[in-house]
Amino acid sequence: MEENFEQESRDEQKRFSIKAEIISWIKVIVFAVVLAYVLGNFVLMNAYIPSGSMENTMKKGDKLIGLRLAYLFNEPERFDVVMFKFPDNEKEDYIKRVIGLPGETVTIKEGKVYINDSKIPLDEPYLKEEPDGMGDGVYKVPEDCYFMLGDNRNNSKDSRFWEKKFVKKEKILAKAMFRFYPKISWIETDY
Repeated sequence: MEENFEQESRDEQKRFSIKAEIISWIKVIVFAVVLAYVLGNFVLMNAYIPSGSMENTMKKGDKLIGLRLAYLFNEPERFDVVMFKFPDNEKEDYIKRVIGLPGETVTIKEGKVYINDSKIPLDEPYLKEEPDGMGDGVYKVPEDCYFMLGDNRNNSKDSRFWEKKFVKKEKILAKAMFRFYPKISWIETDY
């Protein structure tokens, strides 16, 4: 009788132990799913580069991580590389470099970029090659909007060619921070 009681007690402990193990695994899985959801939708943004419009900074096929919280307390700065909703079709996400800030006048003349009637063009060491002058013009950036250009100006469909020329601040999704494929490196924006 005592043996039966001890055997039943051991069987009960095993069942409880298995049940506790299953519950602990369910908790871990739920926590991981919630954490991944929060990180993916509110903190980080994963991006794939589908074209050569940002070469040589980013190449076709590169995979990047952007920080969604980058502009929570700060404004985008000139030369930041940002991910945003494409103004002409907000179902698409784009990645370009911020060139014109709210209230500025961006003049592109013979492929060179001038801000607010400056006689000296922007120093843009990240450009793939000398721009060919396509898209030359004067662009007055509205308040709360940004003018975006690709680093490969001769092969980039950017603010110069869009129907809606400017990106509203609320449509900027993240600041590109680093590349994780095919090699790990930070996205340079300090020029």
